[in-house]
Amino acid sequence: MTTHLLESWIGGYERAWRTAGTDALAELFSMDVQYWASPWEEPVHGLAALGTFWDAERDGPDEPFDMSCEVVAVDGDTGVLRVEVNYGNGTRWRDIWIVRFDHDGKCRHFEEWPIAPPTR
Repeated sequence: MTTHLLESWIGGYERAWRTAGTDALAELFSMDVQYWASPWEEPVHGLAALGTFWDAERDGPDEPFDMSCEVVAVDGDTGVLRVEVNYGNGTRWRDIWIVRFDHDGKCRHFEEWPIAPPTR
C-alpha cells in the first residue's frame, strides 16, 4: 500500500457512496471483508452483508455531503486516515479509519472510529 493508492481507494469509496446500488463495493472490498462501523459494535462480515449494511446506512446516492480526507500513515498493507464528513442536514462527523488491504488492493479490514461534535 502507498499513500497514492490509499488516496485513490478513498476516492473510490466516496464515489461508491454517491452511486446507486452496491455493485461498486466489489471493486473496493474483498469478499471476506470485516467492516466495523464503530468500535463498539460487531463487525459486518462479507461483501454481501456489507452491501445490505451500506444501503441501510445512507439516505441514497443523492444525499448531500462534503467529504475530506487526510492520510495519516501507511505501513505495509495498512493505512490510517482522518476523515471529515459534513452532511447537508448540518450533521458533522470526524472519523479515524484504519484500513487493511489484501494482495489485490482490496480492503479486507475496515475499522471506523467516529467522533461526533459535542452537543451543548
